[in-house]
Amino acid sequence: MDYLRRLQMERPVLFYIALLVGFFVAFQLLLFVAELLLGSFGLPGWAPLVLVVGVLVVIARRQQR
Repeated sequence: MDYLRRLQMERPVLFYIALLVGFFVAFQLLLFVAELLLGSFGLPGWAPLVLVVGVLVVIARRQQR
């Protein structure tokens, strides 16, 4: 954690690029897992995206309370 704080202070552009790439990879991984779980039900291709975004919205709303 100290390394990330130091990286944020010394090289903020590199820190935010790494953060963006990390979020992108994590989102792609969540979509992949959702597609694996929902693929056998014959749902449309947009269903995993709706599931992942819905779960993220629920998590965000619970954290606001």
